Amino acid sequence: MNENGARPSNRLPRAWPFSPDGHRTRPARVVEAQLLSELALRSKGHWGYSPEFLEACRAELSYGEEQLLSERMRFFVLDSARRIVGFYALARESATEFELEALFVEPACIGRGFGRLLIEHAKSVASSMGGTKLVIQGDPNAERFYVAAGGVLTGTRESGSIPGRFLPTFCVDLT
Repeated sequence: MNENGARPSNRLPRAWPFSPDGHRTRPARVVEAQLLSELALRSKGHWGYSPEFLEACRAELSYGEEQLLSERMRFFVLDSARRIVGFYALARESATEFELEALFVEPACIGRGFGRLLIEHAKSVASSMGGTKLVIQGDPNAERFYVAAGGVLTGTRESGSIPGRFLPTFCVDLT
């Protein structure tokens, strides 16, 4: 229940309309799991990580049918000119807390506002589902991006791929 006594909805829009510039954010399709995994690795590679580092991240950045069909997670892609230019995954942690599990943009599209469209969409979806808090574990190279999106640096968390590597965590107040 939210502060108004209403039960937060788990229902999401089937597709968000195209914006005037031709971009559309929509739920990811199960058949796109491999495409999203490949995009995540390409996007991570944008930051100049070594092939060995990227290989160590492969399992954590790979998405399968079970994840895309999960009741706990929601995946959305950003289409531009009928191709996927980015995606994010949102996980419900509690009635009011969500975690941004992934946010990746095609390397050629980084810096063109697509990441901003995705994070704003994620905040809107989490809020519409009763969320008041969005937690993010981000790549150190994306710290400025998450702060600009309203994130407050809250600490660090150990990487799921590289033992001993700690990544910044952020919290976005959705109220």
